[in-house]
Amino acid sequence: MMTEKQTAAEKIITDAMANPSPAKSMGDPGITPLSPSHIQQTDTDQVESQLSFVVVVAIDFGTTSSGYAYAFTKEPECIHTMRRWEGGDPGVSNQKTPTTILLTPDRKFHSFGYAARDFYHDLDPSESKHWLYLEKFKMKLHTTANLSIDTDLHAANGKRVKALDIFAYALAFFKEQALKELSDQTGGEFDNNDVRWVITVPAIWKMPAKQFMREAAYKSGLVSRENPEQLIIALEPEAASIYCRKLRLHQMVDLGTQTSQNGFNATDNVGSGMTQAKEHVRRNRQSRTFLVENVIGELWSELEEGDRYVVVDCGGGTVDLTVHQIRLPEGHLKELYKASGGPYGSIGIDYEFEKLLCKIFGQDFIDQFKIKRPAAWVDLMIAFESRKRAAAPDRTNPLNINLPFSFIDYYKKFRGHSVEHALRKSNVDFVKWSSQGMLRMNPDAMNSLFKPTIDHIIQHLTELFDKPEVSDIKFLFLVGGFAESPLLQHAVQNMLQGRSRIIIPHDVGLTILKGAVLFGLDPSVIKVRRSPLTYGVGVLNRFVEGKHPPEKLLVKDGTRWCTDVFDTFITADQSVALGEMVKRSYTPAKPSQQVIVIHVYCSEKESVGFISESGVRKCGTLRLDVSGTESTAPRREIQTLMQFGDTEIRAMAVDVSTGRTVKASIDFLSH
Repeated sequence: MMTEKQTAAEKIITDAMANPSPAKSMGDPGITPLSPSHIQQTDTDQVESQLSFVVVVAIDFGTTSSGYAYAFTKEPECIHTMRRWEGGDPGVSNQKTPTTILLTPDRKFHSFGYAARDFYHDLDPSESKHWLYLEKFKMKLHTTANLSIDTDLHAANGKRVKALDIFAYALAFFKEQALKELSDQTGGEFDNNDVRWVITVPAIWKMPAKQFMREAAYKSGLVSRENPEQLIIALEPEAASIYCRKLRLHQMVDLGTQTSQNGFNATDNVGSGMTQAKEHVRRNRQSRTFLVENVIGELWSELEEGDRYVVVDCGGGTVDLTVHQIRLPEGHLKELYKASGGPYGSIGIDYEFEKLLCKIFGQDFIDQFKIKRPAAWVDLMIAFESRKRAAAPDRTNPLNINLPFSFIDYYKKFRGHSVEHALRKSNVDFVKWSSQGMLRMNPDAMNSLFKPTIDHIIQHLTELFDKPEVSDIKFLFLVGGFAESPLLQHAVQNMLQGRSRIIIPHDVGLTILKGAVLFGLDPSVIKVRRSPLTYGVGVLNRFVEGKHPPEKLLVKDGTRWCTDVFDTFITADQSVALGEMVKRSYTPAKPSQQVIVIHVYCSEKESVGFISESGVRKCGTLRLDVSGTESTAPRREIQTLMQFGDTEIRAMAVDVSTGRTVKASIDFLSH
């Protein structure tokens, strides 16, 4: 064991040379572990604080569309999805509303969803350029490397707005809508304190993005900082997983039963199965209330202890892959492999369409058109959206996309020749101009727009299935709005070659929403997660010649210390039980210290030796004032605890002799 440590230590030493000592520059007297072998204690028999909520409301804040659903704790088997929204698009079922937001020229909230889009669209171009319209802005949280409370977003007219304000406006809108609906249902003013809120986020989001969502919720008045438990941040694939357990056979399409037989391919079944499913959903949509029977679905009853399944959550912005294992008797879920995926959602197809338009009409024109006629651009993308949903592997007839009149008109002014001329001149032979004023795309052209995005997803799935932890997968659940795409279903089927059964819930776009409600009703169903990061605190260790790098030597009152040591609490990809506490005991390096400062650090690397290594960042500080108290023990014991919660991590330090305590939430957003 020692030899392994030594080689690791050598690597650490070279790595540590890269950065100067943070601890020396901070000048903190520091802490040192009390005993060399501090045993990790896990108090898993944690008391679940059962708070008394009347209703659980889940908000699915999506990249392209959003919605909410709720259930009363007295009738947990009844999940209600939100009221019908005004507006709606041809060819797009609107159980959710587009994630679009409109602010007035003086930056006040105006409207959200279809209402925002329609109002913006009806404004005169001279006026609309002063209004701030935003769509598909959720992706910014995933793509911004150093996300902070001050991160900006760009509105359609190019103006900047604070991301936190936009997210808070959107959550406040959902709060208002949901409380209004609950008040109408119960026949009186519904109190927000009776609601447990759940917001879903992609599992692959980094910690700052997850914390950002919570900060936006505080800002919007959804919950207060004083009651953080009133809000649960749920991971999208976990929510989907919880819902899929409840599925009955008539609530899903099992592509597994349609695999190729005697050389016939199953592609022709994919479409027909989904068409029937959509019809079934359409008939049931009038009710808006889903009965989740309090049994485990038939499919689930086939799963045995230790069985594994994959949830592939394909949304507008991201694709999330999670591997879960079943733990009986209660059927708790255990995350087997840390969430993976990436920005391969269906908006990738919109970008490809935009690239195609740039190729035909010129990037300069498209950029100009988007800024000068933003409402018409939105129109064009809506027209594309409904055609996008008509794409299928076996389609033979062309897809027509309506070009807005102002596109044709503006192009003529901009270039001096017609759109028709541009199409003839461009080398894009599979897009033609139809006499009715439409872009006519042959099916191959449409399928090629899907290809880059679907290739990414398939590549990721292939890599995942090659991992040793991911062998013997019984089911693959395909969920999220993009899962409705026959092209994607077909590609997944081809890749798996019958290795596991592909299950698609009927109401695939609402799977996450319903699962999030179930999660809010019983958060204990998820038992084990993988930690996305390594966490630890900075400590001083006794300096050992030959083991510690000389530049880390710090001499204090005649004692030789090694500074900047990263004392690990939990490593990346380690299994963590929800609510698990990890305890360590420390003592002040200098007995006369009045204030003890403990810095918490995190890193994406699994093994970290020093806090000065690259990729290690400070994410919390505990300051414990011990002045005016005498420690009875020869060495004062400071216990440090870290609790790994839903998406938050709480840290606490206790002075054992006096019982003084200080708490801190780990902060990923301040730099």
